[in-house]
Amino acid sequence: MANTTAVTDKIERKKIKRAARKAAPPKGPRTGARGENKAKIKKASRGQSKR
Repeated sequence: MANTTAVTDKIERKKIKRAARKAAPPKGPRTGARGENKAKIKKASRGQSKR
């Protein structure tokens, strides 16, 4: 991603970012599941059931 901290005009900054995004090489396929690094919970909270 292009460094656009110096650009103050919002529309100009968006143009630069979009051009940089288009020029970047495509990302490869995922190697693992999307949430594999998320913290896992052992059990959901216990208590009164909803129904």
